[in-house]
Amino acid sequence: MRADRGLGLDRHDQCVRPRVSGLRTTVAMMLREMSTSHGRATGGYFWAIIDPIAGIALMTLVFSIVMRNPPIGTNFVIFYATGYVPFSLYGKLTNKMGGAISSSRSLLAYPAVTVTDALLSRAMVTILTEIVVTYLIFSFILLSQETRTDPDIATIAVAIAMCISLAFGIGTINAFLFSAFPEWMTIWSVLNRPLFIISCVFFIYDNVPHPYDKWLWFNPLVHVIGQMRKGFYHSYSGDYVSVAYVFGLAAVLSVIGLALVTRYHREIVNEW
Repeated sequence: MRADRGLGLDRHDQCVRPRVSGLRTTVAMMLREMSTSHGRATGGYFWAIIDPIAGIALMTLVFSIVMRNPPIGTNFVIFYATGYVPFSLYGKLTNKMGGAISSSRSLLAYPAVTVTDALLSRAMVTILTEIVVTYLIFSFILLSQETRTDPDIATIAVAIAMCISLAFGIGTINAFLFSAFPEWMTIWSVLNRPLFIISCVFFIYDNVPHPYDKWLWFNPLVHVIGQMRKGFYHSYSGDYVSVAYVFGLAAVLSVIGLALVTRYHREIVNEW
């Protein structure tokens, strides 16, 4: 019995040690990502906060001249922020994860470091940074502007979770495609340019005429931004929003992306 118990403990230790080692590797790569991304620049993470704030300020100034009254609510700043902030989170996470493998290629030569470690570490740093930025942006707007909104934390959290899951799935596939086909970086950049316009950042889905609304519905970012606005405007129903659609699509994309990087990790490390 004692021998069996001892054997059971040994097997348990063998299962736990790789998990602990993998966690340590991921944390170490997160610290490396934080230092290489902003640690060497003057101001560090200050620029990660200033960038989206400057983007909101500039675009608000431009669009407020043309659109004095937002489609919902009375304050254009908060209306635009509810569209721009999740779109910015999506864009930064997909781009960061897309370049995760190329930026960590030298570390991937070590057996203890896997492609998954590179993806997770960069994703976690970007997610944590953008959540802080999101909190600061909305807090500043709510404290400095008369928005006449009543934020619902639970609804907003669902919107952020939808955005992160979608960006993770697309970012994982991009990580493979950026390594396998460098031309995809240029193609991806071109494809994303009109995405800002068709994702309901500065208008609402309800105002899109038929039959274009049916086609626009398949853009998952429309659902993410609609969910975010539901969290700020209690009078906004957003009946078109499908949480299941976004999470389902994100799950399928994540499985495909992880399967590709796992299957071709050796080719990726050896630069094909």
